Amino acid sequence: MAKVERFAFHVPSLEELAGVLQKGLKENFADAQVSVIDCPDLTKEPFNFPAKGICGKPRIADVGGVPYLIPIAKTEKVYDLNTVAKDIELPGAFILGAGAVSSKVLGINAELIPIVQTKSDKKPAINGSYIAQINPADKGCLLEKYSSKYTDCEFGLLANLYASEGQPGKVIEVKANGRTGELNFVSCLRQALEKHYGEKPVGMGGTFIIQKGKAKIHIMPPEFSACPLNTDEDVNNWLKFFEMKAPLICQPVIVSRDPGFDLRVEHTHCFSHHGQGGHYHQDTSPDSVQYLAYLQPAELLFRIDRPHDTHAVGRD
Repeated sequence: MAKVERFAFHVPSLEELAGVLQKGLKENFADAQVSVIDCPDLTKEPFNFPAKGICGKPRIADVGGVPYLIPIAKTEKVYDLNTVAKDIELPGAFILGAGAVSSKVLGINAELIPIVQTKSDKKPAINGSYIAQINPADKGCLLEKYSSKYTDCEFGLLANLYASEGQPGKVIEVKANGRTGELNFVSCLRQALEKHYGEKPVGMGGTFIIQKGKAKIHIMPPEFSACPLNTDEDVNNWLKFFEMKAPLICQPVIVSRDPGFDLRVEHTHCFSHHGQGGHYHQDTSPDSVQYLAYLQPAELLFRIDRPHDTHAVGRD
């Protein structure tokens, strides 16, 4: 049994959060508008999620961690999203986020874009996840639906997950156009929260679309590094970077400040309907970029199987 630690986030009202995020975004984007709206139906285009919304008992799970990937991969670290749902006291949860595939299932290493309605007593799991891997044919991006090849809900090494009952409800809508600052969209949101709430950690998750422009995205190689990856430079030399085009549908998991659980405070993976996806770093077209986000603050944090030996390498 993996050890599960629990923490209650500070949960401001949606109206208050909207004001805090708008102020932060205005410092980094030419135009930013944040409001509270009814969550759109996420079963529709372009999301095609297995749940209608991101509301209902919202929580964040940080499972495993980068120390299980680097310096040397601990491939025995395999998890299951249905088990995670029980660990976070929300069986049947709708889960979005960013993680790594189970190399035991796939036989290789790759990026996982989890989109899963986990199983409940009444219903089997619906796995709408994507896998982004290096295409063996041309070394480009190969993006596939997980369920086209696999029937499980496993992942490996690490994941940052936003979970809810998948219900409709009020959410924060963020529109940001024209990046004027250095921060990426997710870092800008997180730092706005940290600046305002300080010692009170706020968690947030959901989905956003890069509607226009291009972005810097990485995909991990299919083979784990045989040599230890000891620095960020080692990691970046190992990863494969691409410039990918909009529209990209992204799944951010954000914690304003680590309350002492060795968290990855921000982690975002994305997919598309044109065959591109992976780990989001930054848009590469600041003048033309357009973001549209639907976000919800989390009530609880669950830290699952925290690495005993840790480091700060590879957290970008």
